[in-house]
Amino acid sequence: MDNGEIEEIILGMGANARAAAHELAVLDSRVKNDILRAMATGLRGSEADILRANTLDIKAGEANGLSSAMLDRLRLDTTRLEAIAAGVEEVAELPDPVGEVLEEWTRANDVHFQQLRVPIGVIGIIYESRPNVTSDAAVLCLKSGNATILRGGSEAIHSNKAIAAALQSGGEKAGLPANAIQLIPFTDRQSVSVMAGMDQWLDVIIPRGGKGLIETVVSLARMPVIKHYDGICHTYVDKHADLDMAVAIADDAKTQKPGVCNALETLLVHADIADDFLPIMAEAYSVKGVEIRGCAKTQAILIDGVKEATAEDWDTEYLDLIISIKVVDDMVAAIEHINTHSSRHSDCIITEEGQRAESFISRIDSACVFHNVSTRFSDGGEFGFGAEIGISTDKLHARGPMALRELTSYQYRIRGAGQTRTLNATT
Repeated sequence: MDNGEIEEIILGMGANARAAAHELAVLDSRVKNDILRAMATGLRGSEADILRANTLDIKAGEANGLSSAMLDRLRLDTTRLEAIAAGVEEVAELPDPVGEVLEEWTRANDVHFQQLRVPIGVIGIIYESRPNVTSDAAVLCLKSGNATILRGGSEAIHSNKAIAAALQSGGEKAGLPANAIQLIPFTDRQSVSVMAGMDQWLDVIIPRGGKGLIETVVSLARMPVIKHYDGICHTYVDKHADLDMAVAIADDAKTQKPGVCNALETLLVHADIADDFLPIMAEAYSVKGVEIRGCAKTQAILIDGVKEATAEDWDTEYLDLIISIKVVDDMVAAIEHINTHSSRHSDCIITEEGQRAESFISRIDSACVFHNVSTRFSDGGEFGFGAEIGISTDKLHARGPMALRELTSYQYRIRGAGQTRTLNATT
């Protein structure tokens, strides 16, 4: 199939999605929840087809030399598929943001103004590897009243097709409009370019994946992009920190799941407590197999087993059992380092002094700033949102974990009783 045919098909999907979005926008919460439960039923009823498709992806991944970690992220079984279906039902139980009145007021002329949440419209999502994202993205968009066009990675193409088909066919039995959930069946780069350019149909595009993918989408997109490039997360251990707490938090933030965007990458330690804290911290990391890359002061304190941290390390998202450690003279130096090297994702201070914590929090320019809490809590589920579609380090339109509310916009509705605006001679 040539590029012209691919473009024609994808643009047609865009037009169909816009028509579906108009229908979705007027569905009430009860209907949307019924559709979601029907989607879950559709997933369970299509288990054999989905697992068969996943087997094709696994075999192709093995033949192409995918790592064991990537294959594990790709693999589905009965238990994992049930978890995906149960997740759809959990979204059905979440509050519906659409229609929420944000503000309302009446002017002296009795014109009534109302600001309320409405769907964005059509959302394009480009993602890599994990087939569960197909379901997560589709159901969150549906709950928030949006049509969605999905473009997954080549590694999971068979699984993605089967899951999307099960969701759409299952949902249609409860009233889901046709073409509300569409999966682009192509995995070539041309499909990304077409999506990024069809601003007449897509209202926003959300890339989920590696930095290269996100940079490509941003460079091509003609519509707003919600994204984060890196998760270079910091934890600063203040001189007033409880050291036992600091060890526990820094251990959890680095080792609980190192390959995710909210994992700790750089640990900053106040010079006044570095001699006492660093040996304890290094021992905890040693047990977990963490490689330490330290500044000169860190190396002098720990002596053995610490590699020299280079300038590049302070700007690196390792996504692995590697951490960079820097001893800083004071909190001002810690704040300066974070605001220079952070990816504006999630950063933390550990201290028992409340005023110092508040000063730190107000000066850190990141989406999520923590006090005595592991950065691993930078997650929609942990925030109590129930689910998320990703983490945004942008400042407009969404920032931090993106859940149902972040998949809505707002609209002003103005009601009157025949009022007109009389213009004077100077206007």
